[in-house]
This record gives sequence, C-alpha cells and structure tokens, in this order.
Amino acid sequence: MEYRPLGKTDLKVSAIALGTMTWGQQNTEADAFEQMDYALERGVNLFDTAEMYPVPPRPETQGLTETYIGNWLASRGTRDKIVLASKAAGRGDNNPGVQHVRGGPRLNKEHIHQAIETSLQRLQTDYIDLYQLHWPERDANFFGRMDYRHGTDDGVDIRETLEALAELVQQGKIRHVGLSNETAWGAMHYASVAKEFDLPRSVSIQNPYSLVNRTYEIGLAEVSVREQMGLLAYSPLAFGVLSGKYMNGQRPAGARITLFDRFTRYTNPRTDAAVEAYVGLAREYDLDPAQMALAFVTGRDFVTSNIIGATTMEQLKSNIDSSELTLDKELLKKIEKVHQANPNPAP
Repeated sequence: MEYRPLGKTDLKVSAIALGTMTWGQQNTEADAFEQMDYALERGVNLFDTAEMYPVPPRPETQGLTETYIGNWLASRGTRDKIVLASKAAGRGDNNPGVQHVRGGPRLNKEHIHQAIETSLQRLQTDYIDLYQLHWPERDANFFGRMDYRHGTDDGVDIRETLEALAELVQQGKIRHVGLSNETAWGAMHYASVAKEFDLPRSVSIQNPYSLVNRTYEIGLAEVSVREQMGLLAYSPLAFGVLSGKYMNGQRPAGARITLFDRFTRYTNPRTDAAVEAYVGLAREYDLDPAQMALAFVTGRDFVTSNIIGATTMEQLKSNIDSSELTLDKELLKKIEKVHQANPNPAP
C-alpha cells in the first residue's frame, strides 16, 4: 500500500481509504468489524465517517456508523494504527434530509462543539485526526448542483467556524481540519481567513471524483496541488455504476441504486453511454471495470486518498486490490477520448 502526506501535516495516509456510510443501513455491525479488520490488514489506515451516517440519513439510524467504529476501536485496541476522519454536518436548511441532526445543523461555535462531543462519545476516542465540514454553510454548488445562483444569506461566517475548530485543536479534540463538498472559492477563502487570523488551515477536500464526474479538475485540482490541500475522492465508482452492474437497465438485488430511488445522480442516458464505453475499454485490456475506474482516480496527482465503499467483502477485496494497478499511457489516452466525447455526465 502506498502512503501519501496529508497536506502539510506529519500524517501519512493510505492511497486507499475505507468509506463507511453504509454501516448501520446496508451493513451490520458484524459486517463493519469484518471490513475494518481486513482493511487494516491490507494496509489501509485512513477510515472516513461522519456524524450523519449511515446514508440515506434517517433519525432512527443517525450515528450508528460512528458507534460501530467506536465499538471496533474499543474491541481491537487499534486507535493508534488508524487515521480517523469524521465530519460535522453542514447547514440543515440547504440539505433538508438532515434536519434531525442537532435540530437543524449549523457551522457555528455552539453546534461544532456539540457535534464533536457526540462524535467522540460514539467513536470512544479522545481525538479525531481529521475533522471535516461536511458541506458549506452558505448556499453553493454541491451534491451535483451546477447552476450557481447567488443568494443573500451566507449564514455563519467562515471565521467563526474556523475559530470554533481552533478551540478544538487547542483542546486536543481534533488534530487537523478538512473541507468537504466545497468549491474553489470556498477552499481559497478558508485558506485566506486561516492565514489572516492564524486559524487552522484545511489540509484536504473531500469531494466526488470519478470517470463520470471530473468536475473537480476545472478549478479545485489546481487548488489541491498549489495549496497542498489534496483531494479525498468520494464516489470513485459513482455509486457502483462504473462496475457495469447497472448496465442495460439491470438492478441487482441489494445494490444501493436498486434500494434507494433518491440516488439518481449517477443514472441518466449520458452516464449509461459513458459507462458502456469505459467498461468496453476495461474488457479490451482484460481489466476489471471497477478496478480500472478506481486506479484512474488513485493515480491522479491531486488525489491524496481514494475513498472506497463496499457492502460485501468481495467488493472490498477487489477495491483494495485496485491499489496495485497502474494504467498504462495508451489506456489513459483512450480514457481521455471517452471523456472528451462525453464529459462529466454525472456531476
């Protein structure tokens, strides 16, 4: 397993990270334990979770994912072997599905302190290595939105958010700060405020990135490289569609898109066409389509770690095996041709 610097910190994280958002919904606690045991054995040291997990978010299950991880840490005594990342939910009225979190989450001092305390309790740890803001407080383009329209209410000021996080760093409850579902303007503004007021600097950005959604390259890739604020790529398989399992209208039993009709972001005719082309390329080179898609993401120079998520051990093993795959130049050129013919069909 390759390990990469987490921003300008002294931490090094595995090029593959373990995503956890299905635990408590599609996966049991026993499943979660088996996945964590195996991932750690394979050299994966970055485990990523969030206070609102599992997904889809529901009041009845909220916090179960962190609870499973906490129970595993207590059972295995492995806290010092992993880099633990979690997230504070962003503003609730611009993401109505999470109104049950803290009565409508905000990124002000009171809410951030409340969020960290409950996460630490569930995770059964004294500190979180990377604490991320799950999505912006302000109205902005995230979760697939592409039509930015400027509003008049930006909500809690970024400085207040960073000052609250600074207090948590001083108290030893978090080590580093990261962003998630952020824009280029947001990332640079956080960096500017941090520098001006000597507040914690963001060391990473967790945004979607895959063969069918390369919008990160437009503005944020340069931010990642120049500011050493690397991408933690989520949905690298676009909710599994890049494996090819949904091709020709197939809906495998128990699969995420089969179970939850809210996940329409990665299902449309343009995406279907792109996936067919990418799967065809993988087969031409005798590669597993999912592993090819993951290897593409892991190999990008602005990516710090590629967050995989699996509901079965077979998927997990295959996904981690992708870390051993390097795509040759000829194949990368053909991938680029598919992208140019059908760019970003699933933003």
